[in-house]
Amino acid sequence: MSGEALQRRYHEVRERIARACQRSGRDPATVGLVAVSKQQPAEALAALAALGQRVFGESYLQEALSKQAVLAHLPLEWHFIGPLQGNKTRLVAEHFAWVHSVDRERIARRLSEQRPEALGPLQVCIQVNLSGEASKSGVEPEALVPLAEFVEACPRLQLRGLMTLPARNEDLERQRRPFARLRELKQRLADHLGRPLDTLSMGMSADLEAAVLEGATWVRVGTALFGPRPPRP
Repeated sequence: MSGEALQRRYHEVRERIARACQRSGRDPATVGLVAVSKQQPAEALAALAALGQRVFGESYLQEALSKQAVLAHLPLEWHFIGPLQGNKTRLVAEHFAWVHSVDRERIARRLSEQRPEALGPLQVCIQVNLSGEASKSGVEPEALVPLAEFVEACPRLQLRGLMTLPARNEDLERQRRPFARLRELKQRLADHLGRPLDTLSMGMSADLEAAVLEGATWVRVGTALFGPRPPRP
């Protein structure tokens, strides 16, 4: 993709976020953009960083580590947003600022134990499976509170909020329903824990407006920024 095309796409995404914020009476500064850069070359990330983007989301660990090494001279913040296996937790704990996809105690325990103290607590969201799709990761809503209590007790983790990846839908009002439910779950969880939770990671290229209208604080956008991803080798 040319630099001009990337710049145009980046500004279009920012405008979409701004318009959704205006519609919902929110400050655009309250919605962070995670540029989903999996399967994109380091050169594309560097070009987007030159436009002002600082936060990048990756799902494939080895690919992410390679790009982190190439781009180490840039002040980027790395978020792990994909399903996480137990044998990958050490490298994630060592090389990422955020994990959006914590969905079981074993993963939380390993991330906490393996997080270097010098880096400060790892910022985490619990992924909630609202659609009941077996193909998607995430804790069932009924199991959210016990998992959150466990994460709260992990000394090297900081629980910030919730993440979800709902079933695809083209209708705005139907898109909003799972995001509204996640917002309600976050509020109930915050009440249970007795402290605020400030993060809702929800919304992607096709439904970011619905997510912002329902309170998203991170939207995870890939295709709208970079175009369709190439097939994974």
